[in-house]
Amino acid sequence: MLTLVADPTPAPQPAPPGTPNASPTESQLFDAYSSAVIGAVERVGPAVLHLEVELPARGRGRGRNDRRGGTGSGFVFTPDGFALTNSHVVSGARTIRATLADGTRHRAELVGDDPESDLAVIRLDAAGLTSAELADSSVLRPGQLVVAIGNPLGFQATVTAGVVSALGRSIRAESGRLIAGIIQTDAALNPGNSGGPLVDSRGRVVGVNTAVIAGAQGICFAIPVNTARFVIPRLIRDGRVHRSYLGVVGQSVRLSRRRMQLSHLASGGGVLVTEVSSGSPADRAGIRARDIIVQYGDAPVASVDDLHALLTDERIGLRETVVLLRDGMTRTVEVEPREQPAAR
Repeated sequence: MLTLVADPTPAPQPAPPGTPNASPTESQLFDAYSSAVIGAVERVGPAVLHLEVELPARGRGRGRNDRRGGTGSGFVFTPDGFALTNSHVVSGARTIRATLADGTRHRAELVGDDPESDLAVIRLDAAGLTSAELADSSVLRPGQLVVAIGNPLGFQATVTAGVVSALGRSIRAESGRLIAGIIQTDAALNPGNSGGPLVDSRGRVVGVNTAVIAGAQGICFAIPVNTARFVIPRLIRDGRVHRSYLGVVGQSVRLSRRRMQLSHLASGGGVLVTEVSSGSPADRAGIRARDIIVQYGDAPVASVDDLHALLTDERIGLRETVVLLRDGMTRTVEVEPREQPAAR
């Protein structure tokens, strides 16, 4: 005999006339977006700085008292006054004045700067400051909401919001070295916002905005905060970031498929050496102009940027083999890199 058992789950009933739709409305979505942006700005805004920088005059024949000025943004990342900004904002500064969001002004000193990553650390003569929280930029995803904040005029922060457009971009620092892992967003970068924080919806810093690319209008490029985590302690300790140095000038070149096969190369490119500094590690190792570097240690070298990425501080004084092409033949030399001279 078949027994019917009632379903304990009640059947859905039609909504009474005039009942709002249960799914979020357009206005609710906009309100949530606005709340996220406002909350992020309220959390990190008090830590954002307006920087006024006095720089030495350019050109010959200038007097000792000749000066020129510059402005930018930055943000405090420790309560005792350490702050982060761009190297191109404060490098070579005679004096730095920082204005907080509440209008208070403080003198600041340059602790150290790294033109290779376009980052610099300054310290305000103040304590008990509101500081920004540094996040983990490795967890960013394209499409994620981000907010760019700066303080170009003092006494007020400017805010633009958008999403992460792309990750892993590369831009060229003013020193010529490639900065890898750059964050691109459609949050516009306003003049004077360079050095300010790029934050997530919780107000945590994920990047440092940079205007190092000329003509980058309507978009924002930011140095990932994980790069800053690497640079900050070195600048605080030494005032600079130490890197290894070979003493070659070169350019990236493509290699033919036949050359790759004949020389058993892993990549289709290399670095054509155009100049070797006298007395440099490369000179002592016997590297010559017109050599093509194709491997450094165990790593293939397909471009100048590959070689830059391998010349870290850990390799200073560490002997490595360099594989190069010379007159169509593969040669191996040993080189002992020195510390890269400080930028002037």
